Amino acid sequence: MANTTFNGPVRAEGGFKQITKNATTGAITDNYVVDSNGRSTLTGNTIATTAGTGITTGTGTVYAASVIKTGGIFHTSILIDLTGLASSGSGDIIGKAGTANSHIGQITATVNGTVLGGKLTCLEAPAGGDPDINLWYADEATGAEDAAITSLTNQTQMCDSGDLALNSVISIPTPPAADKYIYMATGAATNADYTAGKILIEFFGYSA
Repeated sequence: MANTTFNGPVRAEGGFKQITKNATTGAITDNYVVDSNGRSTLTGNTIATTAGTGITTGTGTVYAASVIKTGGIFHTSILIDLTGLASSGSGDIIGKAGTANSHIGQITATVNGTVLGGKLTCLEAPAGGDPDINLWYADEATGAEDAAITSLTNQTQMCDSGDLALNSVISIPTPPAADKYIYMATGAATNADYTAGKILIEFFGYSA
């Protein structure tokens, strides 16, 4: 269909959708929706890469992520319910017990901007597994639960949280570099499954 220019407001009683069509399958994705009541949904603003299977296959685990760009600021949000994941030795990767690909997403300049900083907010105190949850990044996506975070390539610790408590907010002073994968790792040794714990991780980036 050709481009159309309107001189005046575009009106639709049934709402409005901006879509993307998959060139191979023909599948339609609604990116931006305004329903008949004027409420909008930015479905297309989900992060380009999700967590690995070492996070998403946990029983009862919740993972959701989004990126919103407002002006020149990128705001990345990662929401996690730790239930169903496991911790083990000090400095080990958190994820589904014994499962590879336990990263919580990849940061890229195209999707997330150049990250300037961030924060971790505890929405529910962790229980069962280790409450001392630190964030790291590394080159590869294959890191497994129970493996040392230091076994990965170019691994760097982004924050040292201490034991997370309800409503605690931890600064992330070392932002993730471009194209790195993000991991949660234990700060102490607790070999157990998480039965509770909800965290919100946020990164703030800009167009470099």
